[in-house]
Amino acid sequence: MKVAPAVPSRGSAPTDAISYTDLYARWEKGNWSAMDIDFTQDRIDWETRFTDEQRRGALWLYTLFFHGEDSVADNLSPYIDAAPLEEQKYFLTTQQVDEARHAVFFKRFMEEVVGLGDARGSVAGTLDATAPQLTWGHRKVFGRLDTMAQELREDRSPVKLAAAVTLYHIVVEASLAQPGQHMIEASLEEMDVLPGFRAGMRNVALDEQRHIGFGVKLLSDLYRDDPEAIQEAIVSTIREVMAWTGSVAIPPGWDMSYLEAFGFSIEDLYTEGAQSMESKLRAIGLDVDHLPRFPLPMDITPRERARRGLLLTRAGMTGPREGPTGRDPEAIATMFDGLRCVADTTAVKPGTTIAWDFTDAEPWSLTVDAGAARVSPGLPADADLVLTCGFEDWVDVFADRVDARSLLLRRRLRPRGDLRLLLRLDRLFG
Repeated sequence: MKVAPAVPSRGSAPTDAISYTDLYARWEKGNWSAMDIDFTQDRIDWETRFTDEQRRGALWLYTLFFHGEDSVADNLSPYIDAAPLEEQKYFLTTQQVDEARHAVFFKRFMEEVVGLGDARGSVAGTLDATAPQLTWGHRKVFGRLDTMAQELREDRSPVKLAAAVTLYHIVVEASLAQPGQHMIEASLEEMDVLPGFRAGMRNVALDEQRHIGFGVKLLSDLYRDDPEAIQEAIVSTIREVMAWTGSVAIPPGWDMSYLEAFGFSIEDLYTEGAQSMESKLRAIGLDVDHLPRFPLPMDITPRERARRGLLLTRAGMTGPREGPTGRDPEAIATMFDGLRCVADTTAVKPGTTIAWDFTDAEPWSLTVDAGAARVSPGLPADADLVLTCGFEDWVDVFADRVDARSLLLRRRLRPRGDLRLLLRLDRLFG
């Protein structure tokens, strides 16, 4: 039986101290102009104070922001339509203005400082000129934002709105963009370079802080009204995109000098992202320590969650396939622990065991207990369903690069035991 999450008592949520009217008022007070920023010294610093390595890293990292800002500006309209309150619609209208202003700011920097664009000075030309810098993860996450916006146009329900706000405000803004903004600002302040860009980034960060506050408040209000459905919308959205988000800020060829040239590491960036997501979910009112089917173990530190995510991505167990899958025992154990985290224990009866009998690696198994799941190496003699396949084939299923049904049709995945359980695997692992 499903147990609905406990409803927080009215007045107990941290977001009760924030009003939509106040958020709107902060927008009026914090208005700024992307067109008034002076990039004169920035051009000098770019050419004379940045090393080749720093120019390469900055172009790559700032491009991720530029294209992200363009995407969110394009996709915000259906959020305005779906918001149930006029006050929410008004604020979201200001947010769309903000996102367009951010895109203009990054476009001006790319064109006037870096020297990328077209003869017409168009936004499209600058986007095209910088597009080769985009990562696989960036394209996947923002491609999902495109389709989420279309889904929200067709379904304005609170549940769909919660899923859309989770993707936009919690995943994109709070866990991806905000940590990067903080580290960019800190590194440029320490170097004392790019004064125009630094001023613009400070304004962007203040805008994004306001946007995230709005998203957390809206999700908190929706959760209070319908906790079970809204919690599932939030968690399922994070579960869907988690494997992509881990690849958004992976530099080309895993060359960490793209980030380290500015004094911070990929682990620092991902740790702050994990901390940010956790704090926002707690502020919404979710019981983060007991979230069913959450894709990350929450009983370990944010640093450890970041490390494990990077371990999976580096091993090729999430993200794009870029070569043979790593066989590091810790990475394999982490992959199966990920299956444990997302397993829907209501999908099969307690005591059910599913085993993977790999043709070229050691076997593993998952057992569903009442309300929990556990994984372990080895092939239990009493497994209810045994899946025989190559290790890399299963990794491709885990990473959502291959549909398990296609492997079944090609006989690359061969089941034995209780074949009725095959029909439940989609529900069990989502």
